[in-house]
Amino acid sequence: MTKKYDLYALGNALVDVEIEVNETELERLGVEKGVMTLVDEERHDYLLGHLQGNIHQRASGGSAANSVISLAQLGGKAFHSCKVAKDEAGVFYSDDLDEAGVTNTLGQLEDNHGTTGKCLVMITPDADRTMNTFLGISSELKEQDINYEALADSQYLYIEGYLVSSPEAHQAALKARDFARENGVKVATTLSDPNMVRFFKPEIEQILDGGVDLLFCNDDEALEFTGVDSVEKALTILSQQSKQVVITLGKKGALSFDGQDVSTIEPHVVKAVDTNGAGDMFAGAFIFGLTNGLSWAESGQLASFASAHLVTQFGPRLKPAAIEELRSYLNKEFPNR
Repeated sequence: MTKKYDLYALGNALVDVEIEVNETELERLGVEKGVMTLVDEERHDYLLGHLQGNIHQRASGGSAANSVISLAQLGGKAFHSCKVAKDEAGVFYSDDLDEAGVTNTLGQLEDNHGTTGKCLVMITPDADRTMNTFLGISSELKEQDINYEALADSQYLYIEGYLVSSPEAHQAALKARDFARENGVKVATTLSDPNMVRFFKPEIEQILDGGVDLLFCNDDEALEFTGVDSVEKALTILSQQSKQVVITLGKKGALSFDGQDVSTIEPHVVKAVDTNGAGDMFAGAFIFGLTNGLSWAESGQLASFASAHLVTQFGPRLKPAAIEELRSYLNKEFPNR
């Protein structure tokens, strides 16, 4: 039976602001480079006011949002459950999802007196991204925010790993996972960030308990989670908790396990300026491939191409010209999908 949605995602709703900085700026302000750090709103606003650098246009962010928008940009059908406040940022976020063609739960914003979450994304000259995140009302995501009818009508549930930092959101993720399993919906998830693994490993293990269908992570997250010294060993361990696994390796491509065989996903060599959202783009494009007639290898090829294009520009979202180029690549390389 054909499902209405390729992907149903559950994740934090954050309005991203990107700023180009140098490493001395991060050191001066006591910011740990290359990871996501949870902060309160006062700290977020302090950093935004004291960082000296080029500020880029804001975007509706959050890992799952980046992935479902990526899938939608390729022509896929996506649903996103998240939580924003009835403030200017929340209206911006809701409108941005609508414009991207992602069905969501934000049509009627409640006057919940909260504050929409926001993320300060600091980009250093080496193209690395460092995030300081104020979750705001996103941390209050709960089971009632799940649209079970839409979830049952989806091929995949995608659980953003960052949700484990909030007890309510973590419980909502577990409820969604259980419902998906009971209704024949495949479950995909991510490890999201080394700090999530470092500080919330038991919660991540709960998400993985009983096994999931597809797990995404990068090499740092894989090594942190498994405690081994090579991605090959990490892949072996992770394949015991997920039927299929993809470990991204940055400019070296990715290592994957399709349920039977281990294979490499070749990189597309580009000059990176901003890696923010690259892993999310990879996951969204990969799942688009799996749900739209591509093989495992072809899905990896598409994901590698899409994420490589993203890192050549600033921001977590492909520009219109890049979207057209991506769709052209898809139609040219995989005309029989």
